[in-house]
Amino acid sequence: MKVPFSLVAVAVDEMLNFRGNISAVVSLSEPLDEQTLQRIANDLNQPATTFLWKEKEKMRVRWFAPDAEIGLCGHGSLAVFSVLGEEQELNSSADTIKGKPLSDNKVEIELSAIPVVKKLEIPPVLTEGLGVEVLEYYETKNKNIVVVENKTVLREMKPNFQKLRESKTFGYAVTARGDEADFVSRTLVPHVQQLEDHATGSSHAVLAPFWSERLNKESMKARQLSPRGGTFRVMVEESKVKLVSKNNRLATGFLS
Repeated sequence: MKVPFSLVAVAVDEMLNFRGNISAVVSLSEPLDEQTLQRIANDLNQPATTFLWKEKEKMRVRWFAPDAEIGLCGHGSLAVFSVLGEEQELNSSADTIKGKPLSDNKVEIELSAIPVVKKLEIPPVLTEGLGVEVLEYYETKNKNIVVVENKTVLREMKPNFQKLRESKTFGYAVTARGDEADFVSRTLVPHVQQLEDHATGSSHAVLAPFWSERLNKESMKARQLSPRGGTFRVMVEESKVKLVSKNNRLATGFLS
């Protein structure tokens, strides 16, 4: 049996030379066991592989990096709607995500906003690991928010991932107020193979409500200053965040 898959680059912006984040989207006729899903994701070797199937009239989804399952993957969800081509609701163990294709290769998803839990003391391992001054530090139930001075500090930051692994914190959304964009960020995940993510939907579910409150804006432009670069339009509506990105469908094929 041949299983169709597509490779989709999410959050691209050709004007800025932002190449976005790639997800494979694998369309299944039935769910597969975790070991098989992980093997396929490892073989495809993309930042995320999104597995999609219908179960009891609901569209189910799971996401895997090459080395581990991903609890919540925003860019993988955005990639789905470049493949489905229709409005749908994705059901996962982490969230229910609504999405739809828009015009000009853009897609939109709506997922739950991830609020700040509390402000934290800035640990030495964080400042040493990032190699820059940290202005503020916040805990969330996804990636912790790290505020730095400006875009230049963020872009030129050279993380020491070995140092960051001395902390048990899974990931960091390092961010600053923007100039051309409302805010900018980088996502660091020192405990997994990738280390830095390129364009991260889940980080923007964290950062959108954070910056919305600070800037008193419900709709914002966001740029992720990773090596590949990514750009999102983010909108905050009560307890929900909408993300809009431009996607490029790079390739299609079959798994055997």
